[in-house]
Amino acid sequence: MYNHIQRDSEYTSRLKGFIREKYGIQATGVSPAKRGYYGETWRMDAGSDSYFLKLDYFPRHQGLFQNSLAVIEYLCDRGIDFIGGVMKTHDGELYSHFNSAVLGVFDWIDGENVETDATKIPEYQMLCKIYPLAKPGFGIPTARFTDDMATGFYKKWDQLQSPVALAMLEQHKQKFSHCAARLSHFAALCQKDTSDFYITHGDAGGNFFVGSNGQNYIVDWDEVMYAPLERDAWVMCCRDWARELFNETLRQNNIPYKLRPERLAFYCYHMFFLYLGEFLDDFTEHGIIKSMEDYLDDSFIDERIKFADML
Repeated sequence: MYNHIQRDSEYTSRLKGFIREKYGIQATGVSPAKRGYYGETWRMDAGSDSYFLKLDYFPRHQGLFQNSLAVIEYLCDRGIDFIGGVMKTHDGELYSHFNSAVLGVFDWIDGENVETDATKIPEYQMLCKIYPLAKPGFGIPTARFTDDMATGFYKKWDQLQSPVALAMLEQHKQKFSHCAARLSHFAALCQKDTSDFYITHGDAGGNFFVGSNGQNYIVDWDEVMYAPLERDAWVMCCRDWARELFNETLRQNNIPYKLRPERLAFYCYHMFFLYLGEFLDDFTEHGIIKSMEDYLDDSFIDERIKFADML
């Protein structure tokens, strides 16, 4: 969503004043930063230092964002230097509230968001530094093998009143039915074994940054979750080389796990409905329909579904 609401100078002035009062940082300027999906994102300069501000105005997402910050702090304290540190308030809090938003302040990572086949090697290596650090106790979600994403999507569809959106969804009715049935099937299979859950990112490839200092980063840990490693691997699972690379990287880092076909299939169908539901929410709340239209015609997700159909 980025900064989908145009903000004026009065707003940015109040934001800078709030940062000065709450964090003790004297901002010299703020400018929009097109990073992440949820909420407003800004670059804030303060003398020779720069920071990344994220303001999450989405009630359905604020808890996830807020609780993810403790995981970031924990990982940084254990030597993980490629995720971007979070700044604390004067009161030692990892977040604050500005207007109706949850606000997080982070180190600014100056670089470029890049995702190619070649970046999968460092991406998987970096994730394998995270996995051994998994421990229980954080207030983040734990994955469940259910067909709730499909059920939730159909409930949202039933509540739609827009003829345009209804007509669009009707065109893909058969695909939805097929994917929902497959999701239910693989959810039942996966429920038989819920072991081997780790701290996972959920979209590491889409948040892979190459810093101007030459260092690689994985940012935007808002959706961090206790989950099987297929949650991080599914997105490239339709490529034989990527599955082999993921498994080999696990082996090299002494992580006793190998990707399971039933879990990969589950995540392909699960994520299909997760993204679809989010785009439907964006339309319902903000009238943004093009994202959903593009998604339903996207060969990217279709390629993953075709792979899962073979399992």
